[in-house]
Amino acid sequence: MQGFLLRTAVCSLGLWIAKGIVPSMQIESTATLLWAAVLLGVVNAIVRPLAILFTLPLTVLTLGLFLWVVNAAMLGLVAVLVDGFSLGGFFPALAASAIVGITGWIASLYIGPRGKMEVIVLDRPR
Repeated sequence: MQGFLLRTAVCSLGLWIAKGIVPSMQIESTATLLWAAVLLGVVNAIVRPLAILFTLPLTVLTLGLFLWVVNAAMLGLVAVLVDGFSLGGFFPALAASAIVGITGWIASLYIGPRGKMEVIVLDRPR
């Protein structure tokens, strides 16, 4: 449960940063932001693997760059499902998915495989 809450917080942070950077991305309230983050996690766990499987030839042909489009589509799906969350089109969805992805990638450096915070301690030579 702690891991789920931590990853939801990271996703919320990514959406909040994207809202500040992407001008046509609208999120009405904090509750909408949290609900969108939870739903994005569920969509990424259930729908995204199927989308990746169905678009595998195109993903291989583009050397993996089509995954960016798949991520934007998942964010667009969440925008359709959540009231108070909207994207201005395909290119804002691409930009927002890149920002959310980069935020998640940076945060995953500090989150272990079980979803707990990890502290990296470097030993100094004596």
